[in-house]
Amino acid sequence: MRLRIKKCNNIESGEFDIIEGRLNIKYAINGTGKSTIAKAIDAFVTNDQEKKQSLLPFKYYNNEEEKSPELIGYDQFTKIAVFNEKYIEEYMYQKNELIKNSFEIFVKSPDYDKHIKEIEKLLESINITFQSHPELEELIKIFQQFIEGFGKAKSGYSAAGAIGKGIGKGNKIDNIPEGLEVYEPYLKNNDNVKWIKWQLEGKHYLDMAEQCPYCSGSIKETRETILKVSEEYDARAVEQLTKMLEVFKELMPYFTNETAIKIEEITKNVSGITTAQKNYLLEIKAQVDSFMQHLYELKKMGFHSLKNVEKIADELKKYKIDLSYYSHLNSELSNEKVELINKTLNEVLEKAGKLQGEIAQQKKLIKKTIEMYSSEINEFLYYAGYKYQVAIEEEENTTEYHLVLKHIEGTDNIQTVNEHLSYGERNAFALVLFMYSALKDDPDLVVLDDPISSFDGNKKFAIINMLFMGKHSLKNRTVLLLTHEFNTVIDAIYNMPYKFSPAPTAAFLTTKQGILKEKEITKADIKSFGEIAHTNITSNMDSLNKLVYLRRLLEIENSDGLAWQLLSNIFHKREKPEYHFSNGTPSRLMTSEEIQGAKNEIRTEYISDFDYDTEYQKTQNMTVLKELYQNSRSNYEKLQIYRIMFNDNSSNNVIRKFVNETFHIENDYLFQLNPCEFDTVPQYIVDECDKEVLEIL
Repeated sequence: MRLRIKKCNNIESGEFDIIEGRLNIKYAINGTGKSTIAKAIDAFVTNDQEKKQSLLPFKYYNNEEEKSPELIGYDQFTKIAVFNEKYIEEYMYQKNELIKNSFEIFVKSPDYDKHIKEIEKLLESINITFQSHPELEELIKIFQQFIEGFGKAKSGYSAAGAIGKGIGKGNKIDNIPEGLEVYEPYLKNNDNVKWIKWQLEGKHYLDMAEQCPYCSGSIKETRETILKVSEEYDARAVEQLTKMLEVFKELMPYFTNETAIKIEEITKNVSGITTAQKNYLLEIKAQVDSFMQHLYELKKMGFHSLKNVEKIADELKKYKIDLSYYSHLNSELSNEKVELINKTLNEVLEKAGKLQGEIAQQKKLIKKTIEMYSSEINEFLYYAGYKYQVAIEEEENTTEYHLVLKHIEGTDNIQTVNEHLSYGERNAFALVLFMYSALKDDPDLVVLDDPISSFDGNKKFAIINMLFMGKHSLKNRTVLLLTHEFNTVIDAIYNMPYKFSPAPTAAFLTTKQGILKEKEITKADIKSFGEIAHTNITSNMDSLNKLVYLRRLLEIENSDGLAWQLLSNIFHKREKPEYHFSNGTPSRLMTSEEIQGAKNEIRTEYISDFDYDTEYQKTQNMTVLKELYQNSRSNYEKLQIYRIMFNDNSSNNVIRKFVNETFHIENDYLFQLNPCEFDTVPQYIVDECDKEVLEIL
């Protein structure tokens, strides 16, 4: 399918193709707009208006004519997965796992869900019971509040807990201290805590005058009584007392009559809780805690609570409650709830055998899944040369599984992954794990925005193999890979297209004056520099341009040869050719025999009409060079003519460095694209060169 993009960052308009069901590689130099394409596809497929607006070029800001970014032809894509820096920031290297939602990615599957549903079905009697009787849920909550009221202490009772603070020193709500009876309506009101806070906060106003700060009446006779409230009452203690009295009230129907009477006696005590009363409460606490644990564990009963149980039937029987062991809770209401619970457990026990089988199958499935993914990722890490391994571990007391990282020389999980991994290692992990996430999400289109530029050759191949050739990989999926790394193109199109299924496609992207274009890259387009040089030398281009390629060809083959020496003199504008030594020996003039030998080699093997003087005269004529520059078919050739024109004297250091790097062979790949057909030189470089060239008359 063909997509059309308009008014997105540096791209004014353009077109590019995406073939469904295969890897689509878009190779381009930096600054072309690769990330813009990725962002545009993401924004339009997800219909994110904010992302769309962020693509608008600056020149259209505050423009009276309404302009909006456009992407046409993406309609077949409804779900997208994008790998970029933002993905790494948001999803990778969480505190306790390598990738967010690792449980959903690596463990949770349709088969997993199927078994869970079967297990839940076998346990549905329990769920129905709790749904039909919400008071059981409430009872768990009240039990928990009761236990929390004891505070945290090894003895089981803390004076700083709600019970110790609210009741421990006596109930001063039911037992108002002598002299404060006048405040009974306030102290026994539901808003008593607020009133006490108000009363205490207002104390400092009493020092201003002898009148009540509220009614201005005299407080000379009542001042002592007013101040006594702060001596006897603490707002926090009253709050805790009120809270615990409510808890005890809720629990009373579950206590035996004898226990309820004693509880009321304790909660209404005047002088505080005695040691005997404290021990009595602790005795009740132990029974409440046991009862609550039964209810809580029964409510959350499922695969994760039963998976390590050897015999399910025996385990289920343990959840039955015998109130004869709960002397304080053996009330009529408690018996009613226990009968309900035990009846439910009997129903589940009838299915215990089948439940045991389903749990066993689920355990087997999880084990197999974890081993498969761990093995795949660890194999990749090994062959890529990383000294790390991953493990998928279950988080204790949860239903979650986390993908964690370990060093091969250690056993502990690495918590601060970002601090241990290099930039390249982080990206490699991120890319591979993104793949698994994408497979789980099953998007229509996967976009990889310049993902593998920071890896060396071996790691690049390991990653490509993992992404597109493995059993669990992105093969047969629609993938758009945007890259400025040419080796990926070489591997996919030239070296081993047969390894991919189906064979990938590749295209070269350029953006000139805002117009994005793409040109297909075939296997025939990927050539050694020698092949490219021979092709261009035999073309109909100007002879000086031919010499550019010939010089570089000779540089590859024999940099000290006479032909290379002679050509170098042309590009350095030397009327009399010199011989330059690589070992530091001072240069000398070439002899007539050397010059003739060089000419003969060039004429015989490469350019039959070569003439040194003719080419030298061209280098001396700026008008001729300017014309050659303007008529050059590629930006690459323009740079070489530019270098001759200015002979390393460009005023722009950046431009000069770039031009020099393209002039010397060490910066070329073993395989490359013909620069006459694929403009691999950034347009901004040529634009700067144009400025200097145009200044020449």
